Amino acid sequence: MVRHHQPRKGSVAFSPRKRAAKETPRIKSWPQEDESKLLGLAGYKVGMTHAMMVDNDKNSPTSGMEVFTPVTILEVPPVIVMGVRAYEKTTYGLKVITEVLADNLDKELSRKVSLPKEYNQSEAIAKIQEALEETVDIKVLVHTNPKVTSVPKKKPEIFECGIGGKTAEEKLNAALELLGNEVKATDVFSDGQYVDSIATTKGKGFQGPVKRWGIRIQYGKAARSSKKRHIGSMGPWTPSRTMWTVPQAGQMGYHKRTEYNKKILKIGDSSEVDAVNPDGGFIKYGLVKNDYIMVKGSLPGPSKRLVILRKAMRAKGKSNDAPQINYISTKSKQGV
Repeated sequence: MVRHHQPRKGSVAFSPRKRAAKETPRIKSWPQEDESKLLGLAGYKVGMTHAMMVDNDKNSPTSGMEVFTPVTILEVPPVIVMGVRAYEKTTYGLKVITEVLADNLDKELSRKVSLPKEYNQSEAIAKIQEALEETVDIKVLVHTNPKVTSVPKKKPEIFECGIGGKTAEEKLNAALELLGNEVKATDVFSDGQYVDSIATTKGKGFQGPVKRWGIRIQYGKAARSSKKRHIGSMGPWTPSRTMWTVPQAGQMGYHKRTEYNKKILKIGDSSEVDAVNPDGGFIKYGLVKNDYIMVKGSLPGPSKRLVILRKAMRAKGKSNDAPQINYISTKSKQGV
């Protein structure tokens, strides 16, 4: 008897495939940078279009040629630095020692968190400076400003962002300078730079094993031919239980995912939105009103979803030269 072997269907790398705990992703790793500025930024996914650009990748077979490229538009209004956190190292990992909040907090934040009625910022700054000897890392709390975009919401998202610097003291000084101020996309990234995108993917609900794992549909003469879209076996007799690696039905989508090395093709100002806004606006989003980032390829999540861009962790050997863009399609997306 000839036994045919084939790779298993579907990766178990992301198991268990359950729904994300929250839509705003939490980022646990940040690159080490000497320059004292934010290491990430958040924007809202607008939609996709296409562009014609000159390929500036030296290793590409189309290097120096004009190529068709699918692109994703992110609307990135300025984010506001609302707090600074100091971390100490313990046997259980990094723990927050203390934090400083900005004085001029946006009133819309009360929709998200409870704002302090009486707050002495100078005391908090003195406390965080006293704890500088035990501090191993400084991070900042940042909130978005969705009410100025086409996203129909006022409640801002809050996320923690890394900041560059050689020492904790250098990071703290840079963070206190940014406290309470707006940070634009051009303050963090530049054209041609590589970034990592972190977001919650598009939810697809409860799906069967064929769609969820990619197993084959049973053929007509299979043992249980009355059922087609199921696995042929739940596993061996020993161990006498169903193993977690068996592809089964369940939740598909709405998972936190990170995509590495996405290239920023262009960072546009709010005065240049006509260069990307199609006739009639983007499907399920509308018109871009603020600064925007054009990224090569696709990004996780549906339109209006928050996407956090982080400075690339694995961009060694990648060229950060800005490409030449000859054309961006503004043809209507209605009825496409």
